[in-house]
Formats: sequence, C-alpha cells, structure tokens
Amino acid sequence: MNLCKDQDEVSEAPQDPRVGVNDENSDRGNWARKTDYLLSMIGYAVGLGNVWRFPYLAYKNGGGAFLIPYIIMLTFAGLPLFFLECSFGQFASLGPVSLWKSVPILQGVGITMVLVSAIVSIYYNCIIGYSIYYLFASFQNPLPWIDCYDWSNEKCSKQNKGKMLVKFGVSQINRLSTDIDLCKKPVAGGSFEVVNATWLEEHNESCAQENIIPSASLQSPSEQYWDIVALRRSSGLDETGEVVWHLALCLLLAWTIVGVAMFKGIKSSGKVVYFTATFPYAVLLILLIRGVTLDGARQGIEYYIGTQSDISKLHDAEVWKDAATQIFFSLSTAWGGLMALSSYNKFHNNCYWDAIIVCTTNCATSIFAGFAIFSILGHIAYVSNKPVSDVAQSVQFAVWTQQCAAFREPRLSTSLRTWTGFGLAFIAYPEALSQLPVSPLWAVLFFFMLITLGLDSMFAFIETIKTTLQDEFPQLRSKGIHVTIALCATCFLLGLPCVTRAGIYWVNFIDHFCAGWAILIAAVLELIGISYIYGGNRFIKDIEMMIGKKQRPFWWFWKACWFVFSPGLLLAVLIWSLVTFTSPSYGTVQYPIWGVVMGWCMIAFILVWIPIVAVVKIVKADGNLCQQRIRKVCSPTPDWGPYLECHRGDRYSQQQSAGQNPPPSNKETHLSSVYVTDFDTGL
Repeated sequence: MNLCKDQDEVSEAPQDPRVGVNDENSDRGNWARKTDYLLSMIGYAVGLGNVWRFPYLAYKNGGGAFLIPYIIMLTFAGLPLFFLECSFGQFASLGPVSLWKSVPILQGVGITMVLVSAIVSIYYNCIIGYSIYYLFASFQNPLPWIDCYDWSNEKCSKQNKGKMLVKFGVSQINRLSTDIDLCKKPVAGGSFEVVNATWLEEHNESCAQENIIPSASLQSPSEQYWDIVALRRSSGLDETGEVVWHLALCLLLAWTIVGVAMFKGIKSSGKVVYFTATFPYAVLLILLIRGVTLDGARQGIEYYIGTQSDISKLHDAEVWKDAATQIFFSLSTAWGGLMALSSYNKFHNNCYWDAIIVCTTNCATSIFAGFAIFSILGHIAYVSNKPVSDVAQSVQFAVWTQQCAAFREPRLSTSLRTWTGFGLAFIAYPEALSQLPVSPLWAVLFFFMLITLGLDSMFAFIETIKTTLQDEFPQLRSKGIHVTIALCATCFLLGLPCVTRAGIYWVNFIDHFCAGWAILIAAVLELIGISYIYGGNRFIKDIEMMIGKKQRPFWWFWKACWFVFSPGLLLAVLIWSLVTFTSPSYGTVQYPIWGVVMGWCMIAFILVWIPIVAVVKIVKADGNLCQQRIRKVCSPTPDWGPYLECHRGDRYSQQQSAGQNPPPSNKETHLSSVYVTDFDTGL
C-alpha cells in the first residue's frame, strides 16, 4: 500500500530531473534501483587507499597476521558505525546537517562533516588529475618513465647513452651503511654503473674523487618523471611558482567528468557507477591473472599472506592502530557521504544487509588488491634475483634510492603516508608495470583504474554538499543542475593552487591536517550523540520501523559497539594520533612554521562550528534556566522523524513531517515536550 503516492498525488512525471515517476519521495527523489545505491556505496567506500595503502600495511604489519586485527576492527568499529550512519540517513531522508534535528546541540558535527568533504574534494580531484595525466602519458611505447631521457638530470639512475646499473656488495644487500657513498664506475659503450664501497672492496678497486656520489642523491627515472615532468615540483611550500598547465587542464577534465556525471544528481551518477564501480575489479582481476602467470609470483603471494606471515607482530600496538585507522578511513564513515547517499533510499529498504554487503566488499577488495600487487612484486624479485622483502621495502619508500635517504634522514618516517600514497601510485607501481611485457597496456589499465576509483568518491563528496544545501534551502531542489555546475566550477578554481609547482605540497598539507583528527572527533561525537543523548533504544526502534522487528539478542552486539567498543576504539586512535603528531613533510622537504600554523587554523575552522552551533542553539532555546535550555536542544525538534507522513506510524503520528507546513508555535512547543518524554532514551 503506497500511501505516500496517494498523499503526494503524483499523477505525472515531476519536472525535477532528480525525481522519477515511481519515486516514493516526490520532494527529494529516490534511487531508481537498489543496485544504483549499492554500487554508489561500494564505489564511495572502495577508493585509492584500498589499492595503494592496504597492501603496504599488510606487508608492514606481518602479512596474513594483519588480517586478524583488521577483521576485529571491522567488526567492532567499522561495521557498527557504517550501519549507524546508513540507518540514520535512511530513516529521516535528510543530509548530514539536517539529520541533527534529532540532537540539535550537535548540528555542528554535521557542518564539520560537510566542510571536510568539501575541502577534501578540492585536493582529491587533483589526484584524479594526476592519474589522467599519467593515463595520457601511458599511450607511448616505451613508457616515458622507463629510462632517463632528455628531461632528467645528473641524479637520474640511468643515462641517455646507456643504463646506469647499481651494484651492491653481498653484505650490503639487505642494509645500506649511512656513511658509505656510491661510485660511478665507467664501463664500455659510454655508460657507467654505480657500485658501493663494499663492492669496490670485494673487487679490490678504488674510486676517483670526481666519481663519488652521495648514496641518497640518486633517483630512478620514474621518480624524476614524477617530480620534474609531471609535477615540475618546486623546492617547497614557500616557492609556489606558476600553474602547471598540463595538470590544470587535467584537473579541468576531471571536474568536467564529475559535473557531467552528477548532472541529474543520483539519477545520472547512479548509472555512471555501473561502470566506474565495476571497472576496477576487472582491472584487478586482469592484473592478478597476469601476475600469477609470471615467474616468482608465488613467492610474492607467500610473502603477502602466506607462510612468511609474522604472527608476533600482533604484540605491537602500532599494528592494531594501523588496522583501526585503515578500516575507519577506508569505509568513509563520518564524512557525511554515507548519510547523504542513504537518505535517497526508500524508507523500508533493508539498510542492515546493505551495510554488511558494502563493508564485506570493501575489505575483500583490499585483500584482493594485495594479491594482484604482490604477485607482480614477486615477479620483480625473481627477475632481479632479490628477496621479496627487498623489493617490497623498495616499494615502501617509492624507489630503492629512498632507502638510502631513509637511513640518512629519519624524518622520512613522519611522512610515510605520503610515500605510501603518491609514491606508490605514481612512482613505484608505474616502475613495476614498466618491467612487464607490453608495459603500456598495463599502465593504461592501472591509471584508468585509479581514475574510476577516485571518481566514485568524488560523486559522493559532491552529492554530500548538494544534499546539504538542498535540505537547508529547499528552493534549490529545482535548480540541481545549476548547483552542480556552481559547485564544480568553484572547486576547480579553489583547486588551482594544487596544480602549481608547489601543488603537491598543498595536496599533502590538506591531507595531513584535514582528513584526520576532524573526522575522528566527528565520529566520536556522532556515536555519543546518537547512543547517549538521542537514546540507543529509541534509535533501535527507529531502525525497526524500517527493517522490521528484531529479537532483543539481535541488538545486544550493536548496542555494545555503539555505546562502548566503537567510541572507545576511535578515542584510542584519536589520542594516539595526537600524541604521536609530527610536523608534516613531503619526503625530505619540511613544511615552514607558517604552514604548520595554517594547518592548525584549518582544523580549528572545521571544528569550531561544533561549539558555535551548540552555543547558538542554547541561547535561542526557550526556557529560563540554562538546564532547561540544554535539555531543550538535546531533544529532537518537532519535525524530527520519517520524512513522509505515511511512514510516521503511531510513534511519530503527532509529529510534523518535513514536507508539511509548520504548526502554530504554541502547539509546536507542546508537541516537543510530549515527544521528549514519550520515548526511551537509555539502554
């Protein structure tokens, strides 16, 4: 019985392109198909980090042993928060700001989420722009980063006239001395090879003074291509330089793709994700099939998640912190996107199974990507006659020369996330792919995969901002196309500093400060607000209105997580990250003091809305005493509940639905007080 259709008197196709004829909610629209929603959620959750960060974390933290804390953190932190946000958004059919009608004092948490999504979208699309540039560059044979060509300098590890080979003595294979330089040794054909002091000693040879080079100064062709050709990187944040126009054009193309895909909101993006959300799996499958057929692939997989797993790593607290961090950020919780996307579900959609499916798919993708990556690393180790650990270690710092710099420059460890992100995606993986037969083909597939992975997240970021604006200003709902164009154009202009010669420093800077603590704080407050202020039992009854009544034991696990485990784990990660904070850096380049201060100001700007909104709500609330006002703003507003009247049932029958005109003020006050006392708020 579709009471909503009768109530809304929908007899013909709405003019709003976001709303379909069969949509349950004629104000906001719904997903055309359940598959549109699931693929959008999977695309949002499965991002670049699944491909370039998880395999590194698994290698770093004991291989297969890392799956134990990873799955535990998924169970007790990731999945409960994911389910909570999906249910929250679907129940009220509102975005991440308007949803806090449930707990008005915490509406600033929703603003924080939207601000983070907006700021991250600015630099995240720059990464897609990098991928677009590399995609175009991959249509060359040989690949432009396979050797040191005219664009390289004297620090490149290969010369135009011939290869520069690097030879190490046997005793130096697994470690590099911090006080031994390298030597250029001329060979026939006008080229030369680089050897270290141990090799010279073993072969009873010496090195002329003019041929001595610092070990940390060498760079591979792929690293120099990234710095010199792609980025035209300056010396630091102080040297902004001019706009790198090939990156600016790629950024423009990236925003154009996002704008076109989001032209009709979820109606158009829900169709695009059929390709963008599934194509990465096709590429990973192709890479895995190709990888396992190469010599040495088995050794790589064994090292990744096999007999060489180190179970003793589980005694290290850092391993558990890495697992919690990876799960939390990989699932995209507390960004507002899950609420925004779920708000377009039909009311009786089974959001419980949606959360199970998306979370399981996300984690399985990370593990699957690791097999594809390490099978190729195993082949590289086989060809170079090195242990897989040496090859993996070289990937950890982007290229083998970064090992030298790491031993000489301990500060590199503070920017490890940068190297395991940009370094892996645009230096190490391209170099690895260049060693495969038909390397341009694999490079094209790889970078096209990165583009599609990033686009799905961008769709969610923009939809989060749009949904927030249209919920707060309903008059914008009929102007969705104009809102999309305005958002994409504004974000493109704001992103131009990220495609200057100092652009990579700005991208890393925003990532370091914006996409960390603010999200953790928002997640903790979200759990506290819904579980303790709004009421855990009340929230469970809301969910049962959508998915049906469940037995009490069904909810014991979820309540334990929402009240204790999830906020406790997130608090631990937050405190750990604050205690271990170090100033940001990009490789060996340290950020200036003014840059660090600006970073803290950015965090303050994002978080300050939480106390500001709370104070404003308290000041404007009715009541003579402060306690009465606080109680008022900790209680749901009169129009809180299911968006459509037909879904309100007996529990919300006296409440004003979001689509109705507000009742008289005296009645509104009365209803609010009745509502607060009628529902169970405790455990």
